[in-house]
Amino acid sequence: MTEAAPPAPGRPLLQVEGLVKLFAVRRGLLEAFSRPKTFVHAVNGVDFTIGRREKFGLVGESGSGKSTTGKLVARLLEPTGGSVRLDGEDWLTVSGSALRRRRRDVQVIFQNPFLSLNPRWSVESIVAEPLLTHQVLPRHEVRDRVATLLREVGLDPRHMRRYPHQFSGGQRQRIAIARALALNPMLLVADEPVSALDVSVQAQILNLLARVGAEHDLGMLFISHDMSVVRHLCDRVGVMYLGRLVEVAETRSIFREPRHPYTRSLLSAVPVPGKRQRFEPLQGEIPSPLAPPSGCVFHTRCPIATERCRVEVPLSREVAGGHRVACHHA
Repeated sequence: MTEAAPPAPGRPLLQVEGLVKLFAVRRGLLEAFSRPKTFVHAVNGVDFTIGRREKFGLVGESGSGKSTTGKLVARLLEPTGGSVRLDGEDWLTVSGSALRRRRRDVQVIFQNPFLSLNPRWSVESIVAEPLLTHQVLPRHEVRDRVATLLREVGLDPRHMRRYPHQFSGGQRQRIAIARALALNPMLLVADEPVSALDVSVQAQILNLLARVGAEHDLGMLFISHDMSVVRHLCDRVGVMYLGRLVEVAETRSIFREPRHPYTRSLLSAVPVPGKRQRFEPLQGEIPSPLAPPSGCVFHTRCPIATERCRVEVPLSREVAGGHRVACHHA
């Protein structure tokens, strides 16, 4: 099998700068002529890096833009603005046959294994599909490669002729992981990969992702709404709110000393055995991305907001080694 060239040392595997995604809102014919076009600000100026073998978690409420960010990184959506560099190359300008070749370097694990696997295909066909599409192996070697991948994710290759409905949810997600690993990618984008699974199964899948990430030297963008899940797996965490990245730090630093009021509220809802915690509920509802608030987007729900927060957008700044926060009062 032809493997991707190893990433060059000394630079991030993935570098995202100023990433923006706007979605135009559909309107009726008469309204389209009478009113200016409006946009949903799904992602608004997001910056982060992912190192080699690093697991970077992206967390936030539903509607924060984290899944859209993952799709932009994977080129499932095209951004409105900003840049994405993959192993030093401008990932957003790659097109045509070059893009088809490079797609093997970024693979996606989707949220729901009940929907992401074709129910009409056998497990063998599902895992073999990327190998056959990219023609990285002679056909007579594909079945052996599928068997190896299934063993790697903890499944019995003797069951490769079965169909997805014959497996549990956790086993289906293992099949999806095997498919994602088939092309030896540089980067995995895992979009809420355990949220549809029973709690008893989630830890098994997280441990599997940690193991295959280390064994394959993978970078990982792990998207979740669950801070406790991110704590279990990720090396660093980025917290998103209404399309913006409000805090980025090492996982240990985020949990030990969160600086942004939004991060503190999210963490207050995570139970810690043997520790009494004060829950800090957020006030009100998340604003509409059609009309995000002026200044700091969090000021409408922030317990420490001032007039400055209402008029001035906070810039991300470093408050400790590698710990960045976009808050006037951090």
